[in-house]
This record gives sequence, structure tokens and C-alpha cells, in this order.
Amino acid sequence: MSAIAIGSIVFACVFGGALLGMLLRGLLPDRHLSADSKDVVRLGMGLLATMAALVLSLLIASAKGSYDTQRNEVTQMAANVVLLDRVLAHYGPESKDSRDLLRRYVSYVLDQMWPTTRSSSTELNLAGAGAEALYEGVQALSPQNDAQRSLRADARQIVIDLGRTRSLLVAQTGSTIPLPFLVILTFWVTVLFASFGLFAPRNVTVVATLFVCALSVAGAIYLILELDQPFQGFIHISSAPLRAALAHLGQ
Repeated sequence: MSAIAIGSIVFACVFGGALLGMLLRGLLPDRHLSADSKDVVRLGMGLLATMAALVLSLLIASAKGSYDTQRNEVTQMAANVVLLDRVLAHYGPESKDSRDLLRRYVSYVLDQMWPTTRSSSTELNLAGAGAEALYEGVQALSPQNDAQRSLRADARQIVIDLGRTRSLLVAQTGSTIPLPFLVILTFWVTVLFASFGLFAPRNVTVVATLFVCALSVAGAIYLILELDQPFQGFIHISSAPLRAALAHLGQ
């Protein structure tokens, strides 16, 4: 399910809870809305609000940490691509085929992680075209002196680092946001808004305020889920580092 769909469901639940509270206000006897009852409800809702804030902060920290980690890995991949190209360039003209393989490999990764058409979905897999061919191409180099042997060893290590980084990106494609967290958080906030509606007067200002607050809560959940899907959606990791690296290849 998309982030905007989940955000819409959260908004419907939260704002619906506020409206339900307003409806219950008209049905409950006056003794249930006394000052003592309000104090008890406020104490319970204060505890609920604190727990909801803690869970929300945990979700934000988890999503932001995952986003930053994958963004750093993309930057590291771009740096390794440029470094590998320079190492192969210093190796000599014998590495031309390997440099061409590197260029094609980077182009494939860009098309896979950032599709040019919006209808195409991001897909990460380990069996990408050119990954093994690039390693085999570097491995097939026949150094003629100590300098070339050292450069080939460096190139082989960089290729391994590229593969390791890509494997990490593939392993991190799953969601870091547990569904039970979202469900429980939504329930808590819904109950909280129901208590707001229970003791709130019925007028346009109150309804508009509760509407904006519910929309803000749903927006926060939406942003968390967007951060949790860093290669698609509105908030996504930029392809600029890899595209800049591709532009420098072969120079």
C-alpha cells in the first residue's frame, strides 16, 4: 500500500474519532461530562499522548536513519565508480574493455534504481546485468609489471566494494516501519482525538481546528513512510552522485 493511501486512512481514523467524540457528547448524560470526569479523562489522555509521542519519535528516527544510511551508500558507490575508472585508466589501454563495462554497469544501475518513466517501479536485485562481467573483466587483466599488478589488485578490491554496497542496498529495500507500530499509534491518536471532541463545543472553529490537527498527524505518518521508501515517492534519494560519476567516466 502506498504512503499516501496509508496517510489517508490515518486521517480518516483520527478525524473520524474527533467527530465520534462530538457525537457522544450529545448522547451522554450531563453527569458523565462533569468537571471530575473531565479531570480523569485529561489525565488518561495525557498519558496516552506521551506514549504516542514516544512511538512517533521512534518511527521518525528509524525512517530517517534508514534514509540517511542508504543515501550515504549511494554516495559511496558513486565515489568508488570514479575511483575504479581512474585506477583502470592508470593501468593502461588494456583496461579499455573493463572501463566500457563499468560505464554500462553504472547506466544499468541508474535505470534500475531511478527509472526514467514514472510507470516503471524501482527494482533492486543482485543479479544485475554487468555486475559479474565487470569483476571478470578486471580479473582477466594480465599485468606486465609490478605497477600493473598493484593497480589490478586495487581495481579488484574496488569492484568488490561496489558489489558489497549494492548488496547492502538490496538488503535494505524492505520497510523498517513495523505495521503493529503504525496500527497502535493510529489507535492511540484516534482515542486522543475522540476525547478532544467529547469535551469540545460544536462550532466551525473547533471542527476546523480538529480537521487541521488530524491532517497534520496524517501528514507526519505520510512523511515517515516516504522516508522509509527512499528510491520512490515524493521524498527520494537523489541520483545526482551516480549521474555525476557517469559523466566523468572515460575522461
